[in-house]
Amino acid sequence: MDNSLFDLSGQVAIVTGTSRGLGQYSARALAKAGADLVITSRKRETLADFKAEIEALGRRALALELDVRDPKSIERMAADAEAAFGQIHILVNNAGCNIRKPALEVTWDDWNQILETNLRGAFFVAQALARGMIEHKYGRIINIGSLTSVFGYAGLAPYGASRGGVRQLTMSLADDWGQHGVTVNCLAPGWFHTAQNTVLYQNKEWVEYLVERIPLGRPGEPHDLDGPVVFLASEASRYVTGQTMLVDGGMSTGSTRATVPAKKLPVR
Repeated sequence: MDNSLFDLSGQVAIVTGTSRGLGQYSARALAKAGADLVITSRKRETLADFKAEIEALGRRALALELDVRDPKSIERMAADAEAAFGQIHILVNNAGCNIRKPALEVTWDDWNQILETNLRGAFFVAQALARGMIEHKYGRIINIGSLTSVFGYAGLAPYGASRGGVRQLTMSLADDWGQHGVTVNCLAPGWFHTAQNTVLYQNKEWVEYLVERIPLGRPGEPHDLDGPVVFLASEASRYVTGQTMLVDGGMSTGSTRATVPAKKLPVR
């Protein structure tokens, strides 16, 4: 196999929401594959250490402030990135948020915050960067979805609506921009331990319940996304667009164990 298909040397990637978590892992993976980075956060100062880390890998890095709920902030980020690097080749639309509540407790403001960040923000960031990609007849846009892009879970109504919308948005943009050499795909992680859901992973019984539903027998680890994000950002995926790639250990098969572990058998 030609490994150069996965080589991102000479390319520039923007990864939004890189102050922590899976956004940082995606940015690291792209940098290790050769890409220079634009990293973003609502507070630029939170990016200082991570910027230094990317530069220590021998890559150029630019830290920019971005609030995906503010159209002026989006346009300013896109303009500053293009002024610094010229052509932007890759966008990872990672910025997101969640508020966990039973559906009857979700407020108007809760709904707006989640949908404006995860769905509306993703669209307008993609739109801002796609203009330059279309001009250069090349681009890779990776929208971050979730297992909730295809599954429904209690307590996640607005979040699931936003991630389901990201999946549909991905297909529409792929159809819109494919003729210009721009691919658009959705990378949908399953259950990964992040700052957003750490409270769940403190519950041992819940983790056991979760693992029973994952064919590979464990929750996701951050580096499990390295290969998929590099694949979707590279020439290796040049004929892949409009797709949702679930990276979930097989949980989307809907399987549960057919046998009950001995430790859970009732005592007779």
